[in-house]
Amino acid sequence: MTPRRLSLVLLIAAVTFGRLLAAHLIPLTEDEAYYRLWAQHLHLGYYDHPPMIAWWIAAGTQLLGDHAIGIRLLPVLAAGLATWLVADITQTLSYEPRTGFRAALWYNATLTIGAGGILATPDAAAVLFWVATLWSLTKIWSRPSPQWWVLAGFTAGLACISKYSSLFLGPGVFLWMCLTPQGRKSLASPWPWIAVVIAAAIFSTNIFWNAQNDWLTFAKQFGRVSPHQFAPKHLGDLFVSQFFLLGPVVAIYFAKGLGRAWRREGNATLLPLATSLPFAAYLLLHGLHDRVQAHWPAPLVAGIVIVAVIAAERSKNQPATRSLRAVGIATWIAISVSALAYASLAPMQALGRVDLILPIRGWVPFAKAVETLRIQHHAAWVGTVSYGAMAQLSAADATQVPIIQVIERARYRDPVAPPDLTQPGLLVDLSRRLHRQDLEQCFAQVGPAIVMYRGLSDGPKATYAAYLVSGPKSNLIAQGCPNELGKKLPR
Repeated sequence: MTPRRLSLVLLIAAVTFGRLLAAHLIPLTEDEAYYRLWAQHLHLGYYDHPPMIAWWIAAGTQLLGDHAIGIRLLPVLAAGLATWLVADITQTLSYEPRTGFRAALWYNATLTIGAGGILATPDAAAVLFWVATLWSLTKIWSRPSPQWWVLAGFTAGLACISKYSSLFLGPGVFLWMCLTPQGRKSLASPWPWIAVVIAAAIFSTNIFWNAQNDWLTFAKQFGRVSPHQFAPKHLGDLFVSQFFLLGPVVAIYFAKGLGRAWRREGNATLLPLATSLPFAAYLLLHGLHDRVQAHWPAPLVAGIVIVAVIAAERSKNQPATRSLRAVGIATWIAISVSALAYASLAPMQALGRVDLILPIRGWVPFAKAVETLRIQHHAAWVGTVSYGAMAQLSAADATQVPIIQVIERARYRDPVAPPDLTQPGLLVDLSRRLHRQDLEQCFAQVGPAIVMYRGLSDGPKATYAAYLVSGPKSNLIAQGCPNELGKKLPR
């Protein structure tokens, strides 16, 4: 093993070990707790997303148990594998052995990967399989062979059943082929089309599930595509947030590489750029009418880093510039490490009046307090308005009765033992989500509000309201509450 390859392996091993430690110590986010529920009933699709993250969580919990580290095991390992692939892609496209290590370092210096690489979300799988597809295409670019087309089709299909944003990868590959002589020549061969068939066959499993389940996921995700207003301020938010998440060094050198990429047909950076262009264009259009969530562009980070590293290699930088570049990368790595360290130290005090990890803090003691309150009031079940609160209470494993979300019942299609709704229940959620007049539209009897808190005993707290309710006016399991409760949730 060459010294450079050894350095790369050691870097990936160190970063992966650090992520595994953080994955063990940091409490689950609401979304992760929700995906944990998916993993308990494996299907080919779910209400919000395709199924890959549920399969990954199920595999991880089988290996390490139903704990945070088991839930996050495969996403953490995927981030390490994606790092190696990004390094190999960059080295192959640039013909410079030293760019591989730099690409791996810069990739993990972005906050999207550096801090977000531990999270068990659909993005974790989508990023890995998107990068694996780019890696296969890089092999085709350097030494064409049918086997790489087969692998590209397979990984692209897996990306599509990880997250629907990966559907933009196919048009991106086609664009890259059209822009290069080698690609246009390949279009006349059967292998790219065989890759399309393979990817489509894999994705068809999720289409089949949707067809059997009222097209739930398609309606949920594709329903947000159509514009409903012109609000270009969201585009500014997109650029600012992504500049921060990428870091100034990666963002600036990416801009340089972007300016050079189209000067000569066949430029190596056309591969990561062209394959990213359709999805990037969609995000820009979406930003003209609605907010682009910070994690949505995650599959594009690898291509951005590859272009940035190649641009840095080809730039004539002065020693002072190289020093500033090193400081910038080190600073963003330090930010990621600090964020993970802060989130890992649960007893740590809040930063003054601000608790940056309040959304994930204190769920176990809060769930125990809910259970104590339930017993005191002889409630036979616990209800929530948000899926996140329901999932976190379930993950805390402190409640001895069924927990249900009383709205958005389309999320839960697995047959489970229903609660005894003829008995009183305890409805708990953030106080801003629960209002007595809304609850009275759903239940015949609604008790007075009981205030509860979650958070540090001597720091900022999230305020909850608990109501003893009984006599539901509709079938809570099949239909949920027929009132305005759902409009209190953030979209």
